[in-house]
Amino acid sequence: MKIRQILNNNVALVQRGELDLIVLSNGLSFRKKVGDSISADEVDKVFVPDSNDVLENYSYLLSNVNQEILKATTRIVRLVEEELGEAVNDYLYLTLLDHVDYSLKRAEKGQYIVSPLAWEVRKFYPKQYELSKQALTIIFEETKVDFPESEAVSIALHLINLQETKVSIEDTMKEMRLVGDILTIIKMHYQIQLDEGSMNYNRLVTHLRYFAQRVAAGEIYSSQETEINKQVRMMYPQAFLCVQKISKYLYQQFQKELTKDEETYLMLHISRVAQRKESEE
Repeated sequence: MKIRQILNNNVALVQRGELDLIVLSNGLSFRKKVGDSISADEVDKVFVPDSNDVLENYSYLLSNVNQEILKATTRIVRLVEEELGEAVNDYLYLTLLDHVDYSLKRAEKGQYIVSPLAWEVRKFYPKQYELSKQALTIIFEETKVDFPESEAVSIALHLINLQETKVSIEDTMKEMRLVGDILTIIKMHYQIQLDEGSMNYNRLVTHLRYFAQRVAAGEIYSSQETEINKQVRMMYPQAFLCVQKISKYLYQQFQKELTKDEETYLMLHISRVAQRKESEE
């Protein structure tokens, strides 16, 4: 690989065959100049931009962050790969790098973000949340900036989007908010606290998470199995009233209408999670 441009002591733009690559390693470019060769053994990380725009964005980002942030991000990525057993792609590495850089700039001004999705992230993605808390420890070790635990939620949102086929962080936040709002509607309707350790609760949450993904993708079930729906309505009248509230919320927020099948599944799950309350009435 030959150096085309030195971005800083740790980052260089190189050419390998017909490809333009960005390579990263501590002190990589020290005492080197354009035209010099770099071997694969000297490189810790290789980025393969798929367009000139991406190349420019990657180059700007990597050349404008300091060594401590690069080291912290690299350590976080290695931790994530080890714990989740998945290779982290360039997208996640660079969005994490950008996030850590921006968070540190906010911290200098005493500005810390408390995400409205803290409860949802802790509840639905506990492993990513725990990894994010470890990430805060790594950031402190490398930068001496001590973030509050609430900052872990923002990092966790990046880890949730680890999959190669990504849903945007914005879409993930919308889906989690939808799940949280539906759970709130259920609790308010029945005037109960749900048993979050129960099997029925976990089944409900699992159903709601997939339901939220279908809503976001416009893939709500289209069949209209009315006879079963009628029977379930009669068996669980309170669950039916609760689902009507959920249906109204869904239309107001997403302009989506529940099909009979979705309505039926929701009634069944809600009746199970609230069956103690219904049996008392």
